[in-house]
Amino acid sequence: MPEDDGRHDFDFVAGVWLMQHRKLVDVLDPACDEWVEFESVSTGDIRLYGLGNTDRMLVPSMPPQGQPFEGMTLRLFEPDERLWKIWWTSSRFPGRLDPPVVGKFADGVGLFYADDELDGKAIKVRFEWTDTTTDCPKWNQAFSFDDGITWKPNWYNYFTRLSR
Repeated sequence: MPEDDGRHDFDFVAGVWLMQHRKLVDVLDPACDEWVEFESVSTGDIRLYGLGNTDRMLVPSMPPQGQPFEGMTLRLFEPDERLWKIWWTSSRFPGRLDPPVVGKFADGVGLFYADDELDGKAIKVRFEWTDTTTDCPKWNQAFSFDDGITWKPNWYNYFTRLSR
């Protein structure tokens, strides 16, 4: 496979990042409009010669309870499909590995989708990446409660590179 097949789409995650978060208090309530804001530090590493990467996010105080929070992402690229699979796990839900969101980048935007279930509710999940060629990429997560007809954004991350 050629090296420009998408396997390097997430090379930008390598390094250390300061992250500004804006998250709905209750991501499972479609009517929720109360947001919390907080900071974290994320460290990303390229793995498997560009076919994978990981990152670790540390939040010293996750609102509204103020508890420390740690999250981890694993991304793996499938060259034959030219698709990324992205798994997420965190200290908030010990022992749970979320179903992977699957997708790719096109025209500078990465879109990744999954079917999931949280608290007994069937949802569709969308991750969107933008500005990944800058030192200030952006990520957001949205849920659909109506099988993908409408999307409700519930978490925004704004990255600032601290080091490579």
